[in-house]
Amino acid sequence: MANPIRIRMGGYGPATTSFSRGLKLIGDRLTAAFGDEVDVKYVWNIMELGYRAEDILWLVEDGLLTLGYQSSSYLTDRVGELGIVDYPFVFQTTPQARAAMDGALGDALARATEAKANYRILGWFENGFRNISNRLRPIRAPADMAGMRIRVLPSKVHERTFQLLGAVPLRMDLTEAIAAIKAATLDAQENPFANTVTYGVHKFHRFHSVTNHFYISRPIFLHRGTFDAWPARLQQAMREAVAAAVAFQRDLARTEDEEARAAIAGEGCEIAELSPNELAAFAAAVRPIYAEARALYPEQILKLLPRGM
Repeated sequence: MANPIRIRMGGYGPATTSFSRGLKLIGDRLTAAFGDEVDVKYVWNIMELGYRAEDILWLVEDGLLTLGYQSSSYLTDRVGELGIVDYPFVFQTTPQARAAMDGALGDALARATEAKANYRILGWFENGFRNISNRLRPIRAPADMAGMRIRVLPSKVHERTFQLLGAVPLRMDLTEAIAAIKAATLDAQENPFANTVTYGVHKFHRFHSVTNHFYISRPIFLHRGTFDAWPARLQQAMREAVAAAVAFQRDLARTEDEEARAAIAGEGCEIAELSPNELAAFAAAVRPIYAEARALYPEQILKLLPRGM
């Protein structure tokens, strides 16, 4: 075809991650359905090109990329409603979190994001439950975090959560965090195990604690002007491809978590499985943040959460 529709998809991880493989599934489906009517290409990891991880946001919003993904916390300063899913211990199980993000809560957050950014939100990849790793000592109680310098996502809620736990939270982009971890100027970080291994953090942090304190999703967003200008059949095909990619990526995430745990143990690290009482101590330490949330968010958004706040 003389002038195929160009579709450029990007992320910030190796081609082997579940997120990159999800993008590839989208591209494969579109190519199979439309042939030379579309021209699909990928930039798996924009950080290898000198960009920061957060740059994926403007690369898509300005139309340099057609489609990308990023942890929702990166958008909370612009889209305040997204902060509601940054709160600790909001979700208790993975099925509960997925149902919420695929239902009324995810739909409300997508519409709020589209109202404030030049995106079309078509689905939510799973970044999953986050755990703490550090280079100093085992963490089994909030007191173990006293004075610990920990990287957090650019989210006021994440920052406040770790202040309540007694740590010193530092909001920074992933690129900065990786450099600081390698230089030992940062004591700790929090991430799903798969991310911890993907970015090589387990080679620098001996101590890992299964806290499951946040569950984070990664919206799949497209440049709105580009998507809206497509023929209706391509728009529908993209929506269906994204839905398939979400299911595919979430299935892969389970395997990634198991493989990451094995890699962390294989590096000689310690993984602390916290007891229900130990986890309850963390939840108790952050309890003041829920009263703060009730003062910030309208009832119509709070009632969409799977548990009261």
